[in-house]
Amino acid sequence: MAEDPASSSKAPLKVVAASLRRERGRAGLSLTEVARRAGIAKSTLSQLESGMGNPSLETLWALCVALDVPFSQLLDPPRLQVQVIRAGEGPTVASSQADYRATLLAACPPNARRDIYSVTAEPGKQRLSEPHTPGVVEHVVIGTGRALVGTADQPVELHPGDYVAYPADVPHIFQALEPGTRAMLVSEHT
Repeated sequence: MAEDPASSSKAPLKVVAASLRRERGRAGLSLTEVARRAGIAKSTLSQLESGMGNPSLETLWALCVALDVPFSQLLDPPRLQVQVIRAGEGPTVASSQADYRATLLAACPPNARRDIYSVTAEPGKQRLSEPHTPGVVEHVVIGTGRALVGTADQPVELHPGDYVAYPADVPHIFQALEPGTRAMLVSEHT
């Protein structure tokens, strides 16, 4: 079956549009400021972020310079990989006033929203979640028990105190491996 040329030319525009919005948000810059830095009209940038228009190589290159990103990142954005931090690992800072330590597991990116859930699960059938909207990332910390957690094709066994982050815009699972498994799940939306 032949591909419709009109639809194939729109696919890269959608990727570029999403990448421009994401990178402008990451940089914390307004439409006006990015357009000024790139030397293009604000209306042109607005159209590109809406998936409209026909940007030239020069326009896209100027936007990459303005946003300080490699050109390839507009056409093929990086995908989040699975990240695991085992209990007792990770960057930790201790208090000088009490027996208290804080370990950073993940920093919230600009323009993101995080929803926090307490999860209880028992052994048996795994919980298979269908893909969420593009760009959603889930973070899980196991409190008690053990669980198999992560993308359906690459789940990780977690023990108490372990942390995992994975892209949730692909099928993903949570399967308790011990009775009384409890976890904190943070769903991050950009």
